Amino acid sequence: MPLLLGVTGSIAAGKSLLCTHLAEQHGALHVDADREVHRMYAPDTPGFERVVAEFGEEIVGEDGVIDRRVLGGMVFGKPERMEALRTAIGDIPAYFMALLERWRKELPEDGIGVLEAVNLLERDYMTKADAAWLVVAAGETAITRLMETRSLSREEAEQRLASARDWRERAPAADRIFHNDGTQETYLAAVDEAIAETVAARRAGALPRPRWYAAQESGAQG
Repeated sequence: MPLLLGVTGSIAAGKSLLCTHLAEQHGALHVDADREVHRMYAPDTPGFERVVAEFGEEIVGEDGVIDRRVLGGMVFGKPERMEALRTAIGDIPAYFMALLERWRKELPEDGIGVLEAVNLLERDYMTKADAAWLVVAAGETAITRLMETRSLSREEAEQRLASARDWRERAPAADRIFHNDGTQETYLAAVDEAIAETVAARRAGALPRPRWYAAQESGAQG
């Protein structure tokens, strides 16, 4: 059976770098949930109409596309508005549950599927996946990266960081935790080691049950 990994973590921690590395160096099929969700409210979709109705015409740019930076400023740090956005977009969990089921059936026996999802551990996705990897970075590291890579002010970066759940609350549900505060080479070397061990365990039939289940049962996650 193919190996299905869920990857999540703190904002600006390096989730996408990890996933891109798995795709480029280990042949994994990678889907970024955020990018997939953006397609669910692209122009001429029901999601677009619902999101604009909920948040107003001011979120639509001159190009006719929803300006995600403007929209983000309306929802980050505001749980009720974030939930309103998710509702307006559509049934996001059902979309990705179906994706994981399709991967299980369609990927080759030795294939690797990687779902990168912010809410990986808060939904039921791990009922369809084999392991959850959590990527984290220190607060100041994340703020610096946000300012440099997304052209955010320090205030905007701190707001984004404050809206994210503390990684330590999610750690009990993760099968591996990567701390990405050092060099890229050190980080990716740890990723290479982890994927080699995970693939070997999968082939030997020795891959443990995802810790997500025990975390759910103990109430440590969700």
